[in-house]
Amino acid sequence: MGKIEEGQKAPDFSLVCETGDSISLSDYRGKKNIVLYFYPKDDTPGCTKEACAFRDDWSEYGKLDTQILGVSRDDEKSHLKFSQKFTLPFPLLADTSGQVVADYGVWQEKNMYGKKSMGIVRSTFVIDKEGTVRKIYPRVSVDGHSQAIQEFIRENLT
Repeated sequence: MGKIEEGQKAPDFSLVCETGDSISLSDYRGKKNIVLYFYPKDDTPGCTKEACAFRDDWSEYGKLDTQILGVSRDDEKSHLKFSQKFTLPFPLLADTSGQVVADYGVWQEKNMYGKKSMGIVRSTFVIDKEGTVRKIYPRVSVDGHSQAIQEFIRENLT
């Protein structure tokens, strides 16, 4: 996938979310599991479908003591619009510098219709309460993804 492997400590970061607040991964250490998902772009079909699946399963994640954090290169204004449009109950973090997507190894060359470009490869990291990466889902297919994550958390982190 990239620089990070399962069993490693997740690199800490602080990013601004759609409300303008700064959120750090370490804010949740010792308190909640984290589903850290990286997505290419606000309000595009696949990204909307993925965010809405997490939204629809929000209460289940609450029961699993798990916080969802979405990350893309979009800025907080774009995130606010996206979050409000689809009533997303979790923070969307603005990695406008690209540092976090690089640290997590999800900024990669993509090939779409024969055209190569750099971008975020849809990926999810499940991080336990101690800050250890327990599961990596590289190159995510959106259908059934949220359910697979919940199943993993139920079996391994509860």
